[in-house]
Amino acid sequence: MSVPTVRRRLRKSWQDYRGFLAFLFLMFGFRSAWADWVYVPTGSMNPTILEGDRLLVDKHVYGLRVPFSLVHLTRGRNPARGDIVVFDSPSNGTSLVKRLIAVPGDTVTLDHEQLIVNGAAAQYSAGDVNELRSLLMSTQSHNPSVLRESGVGVAHDILLLPDHWSPATAGPIVVPEGMYFVLGDNRDNSADSRYIGFVPRRNIVGRAVRVVVSLNPDRHYLPRSGRLLTSLY
Repeated sequence: MSVPTVRRRLRKSWQDYRGFLAFLFLMFGFRSAWADWVYVPTGSMNPTILEGDRLLVDKHVYGLRVPFSLVHLTRGRNPARGDIVVFDSPSNGTSLVKRLIAVPGDTVTLDHEQLIVNGAAAQYSAGDVNELRSLLMSTQSHNPSVLRESGVGVAHDILLLPDHWSPATAGPIVVPEGMYFVLGDNRDNSADSRYIGFVPRRNIVGRAVRVVVSLNPDRHYLPRSGRLLTSLY
């Protein structure tokens, strides 16, 4: 095949498919920089987020980014205590979902699983036990308990697993400038800042805002009832 023939075919293919390629670039660019959804495979954010949840993520709230990168074009607002954030792990780059507990300049302490931020101790009360029925059977087998944590940010339920070990005491630690401290709501089964360290501001790619749909791994990934378009706050 001659060179002019190859060039004509390439030119024709470009003319035929350039609209479709532009659509793909715009679609994936939008998902990378503006809004996207993420699949949650683990229970580290139980009971707030369940395995099989698909979350809607607002990616421009913390600043508009260059698509397919962590480079910010606009600053946006700073992440706040209580935000559920999606970020690239500083240890291995894996995309994680955790709750933001402390911002730059905060002093954070865990004292036998009691959270203390800037000297203010979190308050704990009985959580919604109905949430236990939504957990996977493998998690229910550990006799979990639900507590309502308040007083140091957005009030929310956390999960404790009596027969799991996790660091129950840490700190006091001062969060450095440009860094954030995150924890999973499932305090006894979460690879969070107790293990991976502080999360840099530039690694935070968005704020999870609601459950779009939830598919239950225990029931052949059938949709869970009552979680369609459920707000996370």
